[in-house]
Amino acid sequence: MNERTPVLDFVCHAILIAGIVLVCLPLYFVFVTSSLSQQDVLQVPMRWLPSDQFFVNTVKVLETVNFGQLLINTAIVALGITIGKLVLSLLAAFAVTYFRFPFRGTAFWLIFVSMMLPIEVRIVPTYESAANMALPLNIVSEWLGVGVDLNWNMVNTYSGLILPIIASATATFLFRQFFLTVPDELCEAARIDGARPIQFFLRILLPLSRSNIVALSIILFLMGWNQYLWPLVMTTDPNMTTAVVGLKKVMPQADGLPTWHLLMNASLLTMLPPVLVIIVLQRWFVKGLVDSGK
Repeated sequence: MNERTPVLDFVCHAILIAGIVLVCLPLYFVFVTSSLSQQDVLQVPMRWLPSDQFFVNTVKVLETVNFGQLLINTAIVALGITIGKLVLSLLAAFAVTYFRFPFRGTAFWLIFVSMMLPIEVRIVPTYESAANMALPLNIVSEWLGVGVDLNWNMVNTYSGLILPIIASATATFLFRQFFLTVPDELCEAARIDGARPIQFFLRILLPLSRSNIVALSIILFLMGWNQYLWPLVMTTDPNMTTAVVGLKKVMPQADGLPTWHLLMNASLLTMLPPVLVIIVLQRWFVKGLVDSGK
């Protein structure tokens, strides 16, 4: 029998409503500021109601600082990072779970230890490698006395923004933990039926991992979309950077007009795609988290 507690229910709902207000109020002010004109921004105190200049400001942001291209760059980088991390993590987790080879445990723990080395820690060697992917070949050729000088520069390229950071120890660990929960009888039955390892992976493991893949892809997409340090280091061309880095182009200058309305508009455009992804895939995201916790 469930006992009704109106006072406790009221307190809980009041706390939840207060939390929602605290979270959404700054976002509301971002929207209000993004819809103001240049004259309205200078008013003190700031307006609490939105104006009718939102789409005008949006067009100005997209045209004056080429912010549309930066959003396209961000989408390409985020999708590339998401797909690359998922593919590599699934294959790596499949290998360390179902294949028997020497030092298999050591290989997994080396992958696991790399979780302690985020991009901020290994930024210098990673950039050096991406600036010239042929550097190891040059070192070997110099050691052999061949004298071959190769140069593969990935600065200001989509491949340079994506490839050096697509390895994910976290995703590999999560997929491995899920694969360990799959009954061994499925693998044995597939082997008896003559299925090859890649067929077992594609026809059995991937369908079972669907909810986990969707949930993890949302997290990886958000991480790729919000990348700041790596695009800042890897791009010198203003048209090849991402939207998060490009927000500084819209920031008011010390000797210029306070263009806070344009900055808030650009910030809102940058936040909108991740929010839409979460809203559309929310059911799958929750399902993947619940299935992972079983």
